[in-house]
Amino acid sequence: MKKLLLLFVSLLIFANCEDVMDVDLNTSEPRLVIDASINWVKNTLGNEQSIKLSLTAPFFNESVPPANGAFVEITDTNNNTFNFIEDGDSGIYLNNTFNPLIDETYSLTIIYNGETYTGTETLKSVSSIDFVEQNNEGGFTGEDIELKAFYTDPADIENYYFFEFISDIPEIPTLEVYEDRFTDGNQIFGFYTEEDLETGDIVTIRNYGISQRFYEYMFILLQQGGEQDGGPFETQPATVRGNCVNTSNPENFPFGYFRLSEVDELIYTVE
Repeated sequence: MKKLLLLFVSLLIFANCEDVMDVDLNTSEPRLVIDASINWVKNTLGNEQSIKLSLTAPFFNESVPPANGAFVEITDTNNNTFNFIEDGDSGIYLNNTFNPLIDETYSLTIIYNGETYTGTETLKSVSSIDFVEQNNEGGFTGEDIELKAFYTDPADIENYYFFEFISDIPEIPTLEVYEDRFTDGNQIFGFYTEEDLETGDIVTIRNYGISQRFYEYMFILLQQGGEQDGGPFETQPATVRGNCVNTSNPENFPFGYFRLSEVDELIYTVE
């Protein structure tokens, strides 16, 4: 009984000796974050598009502040202009008259807080997903479900691909980028595995056509964000910049990217 009493008292002492630690992190002025992903899903008009503008925030902030009141427009080489209007105070800017054309070059202009940001990109085509192959004996344990989404790469054309796999299991989609340097003209696949995937789960698979520059941007971004590169306090090797610049004040450069892609989407039910 005495031993139990001593153990109880010891636990109380240790519990009351816990200190609250405040971590002092460096702070900087907020920068504009541009999520301008124009996606033309196959067999749709592609006229309804959105652009999300937000601001960088301290690490421990629970929410991401929207960038409100910006002027946002996209123009094509024929001087057609597509204005994006903010939906309330959401930082999401909408347009329902966009005209997507494969291999057309578009220019993005954003005016925010008196400064002008611009970016230029070409809308890239994408190969359709041919079929999905399922393997129920994947992973190190031989018990994980693996999915391979096969597509046929066009021959003698330089192509780059961005795959997105979305399911209800992880909060963040699985993202992968591929190039056809060694697979030109062949049937190849995007790969997805998730240890908790089960029969009946729904996986949304999207294949995006992308430019070489976006491929290189995402390749570096995914490498730096991988688990092998340390935790959230790990210093990143370099700041990853997209294709948008601040023409008014180059030192106040934005984060994010202006991308235009044809997209093939397939909804797969795990067998």
